[in-house]
Amino acid sequence: SLMDVPRSEAKNVLDKLKRLGIRQMIMLTGDNQQVADAVASQIGVTEVLGNLMPEDKVSSVERLDKEYGKVAMVGDGVNDAPAMAKSTVGIAMGAPGSDVALETADIALMGDKLEGLPFAIGLSRSARSIIKQNLWISLGVVAILIPLTIAGVTSIGLAVLAHEGSTLLVVFNALRLLAYKGK
Repeated sequence: SLMDVPRSEAKNVLDKLKRLGIRQMIMLTGDNQQVADAVASQIGVTEVLGNLMPEDKVSSVERLDKEYGKVAMVGDGVNDAPAMAKSTVGIAMGAPGSDVALETADIALMGDKLEGLPFAIGLSRSARSIIKQNLWISLGVVAILIPLTIAGVTSIGLAVLAHEGSTLLVVFNALRLLAYKGK
C-alpha cells in the first residue's frame, strides 16, 4: 500500500525536455519494477528498468550508449554515480547526501529541483551556438585581415584596431548568455 510517488513537477519537466528535442527518456531505478512502471505511467516515461543495482545501471547505460550514441544520465545519489561516469554526460541533482554524484557528474544542478534540467540543457545549447559564432567571427576577421595587411591594402595599425574590435564583438556576443531565460 506504500509506494514512491513522482515529484509533482516531473511530468511538466519531461514535457519541456521533449520540446527541447530529447527523444528517449528512460528511467533506471533500484525500485521494484511494478512501482517503477506505475510512477513512469504517471509522468510519461516510455521505458522503465527497475530492480537495478548500481552495476546494472552501468550496464544499461553502456547498452543505451551503443543503441543511441549519446546518453545523458541524471542522478542524485551514490547508486547513480557509476552510471553517470559511464554516460556521455552525467548530470547530478544537488540533493543532500549526493557528494559522490556531484563529484562524478559533468554537470551539477545545485538544487534538488528538476526544473533546472531543461534550463541547463537549453543554456548549454545556446552556449555551444555562441561559441561557434565567436569562432567564425574571430577566424573570419583574421582570415580577412592577414591577406589585406600582407597585400598592403591596410596598415598594420588599422589591422590591429580591427582585430581588437572583433575581440570586443566576441565578448559582447558571449555576454548574451547572461540574459538567457530558457524556453
